[in-house]
Amino acid sequence: MRKTSGSMSMTAGKPLLCALLAAAPMFVALPAAALEFRSTAQPATILYDGPSLKSQKVFVVGRDYPFEVVVSLEGWAKVRDMAGAPLAWVERKSLSDKRMVVVKSGTADVLSAAEPGAKPVFRAEQHVLLELVEPPVSGWVKVRHRDGQTGYININQIWGL
Repeated sequence: MRKTSGSMSMTAGKPLLCALLAAAPMFVALPAAALEFRSTAQPATILYDGPSLKSQKVFVVGRDYPFEVVVSLEGWAKVRDMAGAPLAWVERKSLSDKRMVVVKSGTADVLSAAEPGAKPVFRAEQHVLLELVEPPVSGWVKVRHRDGQTGYININQIWGL
């Protein structure tokens, strides 16, 4: 390396520049992995403040309540609900692969087709749970109410995808 008036010469800086450019992808924010959503499988599922049955019980939720799984650890899952906080732990065996979504808007029309002008099948109030029947397509998702009615809802009106 040559010294030139207190700074590195252009030739000496090339290896450093190449190393920085090679490392740059590590500092770029990458898209997050696909989110994992599960619902509770039991009529009463206990949420804990840590991943242990000895941890403090913080809440109990009913069957089909949707959660986003944030961390999985040896039979436990750290989860969050639509409110986002606080995070809690649940036994992994208490979660189901059944996909549920929850209405987050005040009311949401569930339509007969995946288009804004379609005939309404039913209206769902805020916090109503709906089963995910088909994955989202073009901003719409097919859902089923526990009473058996099915239809399409705009994905901006629900949480759990």
